[in-house]
Formats: sequence, structure tokens, C-alpha cells
Amino acid sequence: MRVLVDLALCEGNGRCEATAPELFIVGDDDKSQVTNESPPDNLREKALLAAKLCPRQAIKVVE
Repeated sequence: MRVLVDLALCEGNGRCEATAPELFIVGDDDKSQVTNESPPDNLREKALLAAKLCPRQAIKVVE
């Protein structure tokens, strides 16, 4: 699994960081950054939820 953020779409709403702080942080540029692009399987559900909750659909989880 890979977790990706499309920075062109990201508005820095922070929902991803609130949902999965193990995977995301909103940087000084107000864009979400993935802290671990290849997280362990036990974080799969959090990654999928963060992608679902992103208002701009900027997060992709690739299997």
C-alpha cells in the first residue's frame, strides 16, 4: 500500500492529520504531507478513512 497526496488539490484542511496523525502532518505551507508513504497494514483503515474524509479528494491509497 502507498499513500499519496496531490498537492495541487490539497487545501490543508487538516482532516487527514486529525484522522491519522501517524500518517499525515500539515506543513508550514498549509499542505498535507505524508510522513510514511508505505505504512504498515495496521494503518490501512486510517489511511482509507483519511482519503474518504478529504474534502478535495487529494489523498489516494494505492494497493
